[in-house]
Amino acid sequence: MTAPTQTGPLRLGTRPSALAVAQSELVAQRLRAAGHAVELVTVSTSGDRSSAPIPTLGVGVFVSQLRDALVADEVDLAVHSYKDLPTAPDPRLVIAAIPPREDPRDALVARDGRVLGELPAGATVGTGSPRRIAQLEALGLGLRPVPIRGNVDTRIAKVAAGELDAVIVAAAGLRRLGRVDEASELLDPLQMLPAPAQGALAVECRVADTALAVLLAQVLDDAGTRAAVTAERAVLATLEAGCSAPVGALADVVSDLTDDGRVVDRVFVRAVVGTGDGALLRASATGDLDDAEKLGAALAAELLDMAGGSDRSGHDASVPRSDRSGHDASVLHFVQDGRPAQDQGQDGRPAPDQEPEAAEGDPGSTGRPSVHAQPGVDR
Repeated sequence: MTAPTQTGPLRLGTRPSALAVAQSELVAQRLRAAGHAVELVTVSTSGDRSSAPIPTLGVGVFVSQLRDALVADEVDLAVHSYKDLPTAPDPRLVIAAIPPREDPRDALVARDGRVLGELPAGATVGTGSPRRIAQLEALGLGLRPVPIRGNVDTRIAKVAAGELDAVIVAAAGLRRLGRVDEASELLDPLQMLPAPAQGALAVECRVADTALAVLLAQVLDDAGTRAAVTAERAVLATLEAGCSAPVGALADVVSDLTDDGRVVDRVFVRAVVGTGDGALLRASATGDLDDAEKLGAALAAELLDMAGGSDRSGHDASVPRSDRSGHDASVLHFVQDGRPAQDQGQDGRPAPDQEPEAAEGDPGSTGRPSVHAQPGVDR
């Protein structure tokens, strides 16, 4: 493997939080094991410096300064929590590698080690994520979501101090910090679908640094993770959902048998979106690895059709219409509590569910992509 031409170690940009540094160190260790010197360079972002609610801060608050440092040649590569990235690509940069994904599920940390079903009605659950709040309320357990900001230590400390009965955080963060034993329950995606790309990392470099991009891909990139998160983020991008949109998506690479007996890998993706009247719309889809982006877009188009009301009676949507890739997503004003989508990026494209630190359908056995809408809606 040929290293990029440079005189010193690779400068890896990272946010200063304990979780961000731990994630970046994982990437650095992989590069060092492949024979490349790496040094971490911390870059504080506006999201790190503010205690305001995420939806009020706008898009890209945890990545913009890191990207600026890359463009200014202050660092050679940057490691992001992939779910923090806006869905629109930055033409100055390239996501050169997506390493193997950590646990994508959400985790509950509760007093006395209780699981979600053991919390009494009225129990306070700390989370600032509209996605988590929408799915938590849809479970009908009578729990009371409480907005919360801060790193993992801050959140868990509020449970230990008795300020909250529980908090919900990303399982990946607990695992990377060596604290997963503090989780009282890892929430099944049947109960709570994670944010698109939750648990995945994105490694960016300058688009002109082609030799470095090749190196990062060879050492770090995982094809299965890339396909899965591509499908998930295509759901988000097609829905045109802003920061405060309650959208969950999770894709898995599954083995399947073709009609002639061959074993092939396919992508199975499921998604959920909350509506302004408290309903949850769910759908799932299966397709080839190479069609991951189209698959996610088709699934989002199905959800848009359901949002229009035609599918709430349980319409069979297993055969998507040919015009769905060009569906007018402007009807998705419903996903933000009845308000039009806000907090768009400078290019007008959406960012994902951000909160810093139910297998629907059958993957099927045919080679063509399919979209399956769940009968009715959850309330």
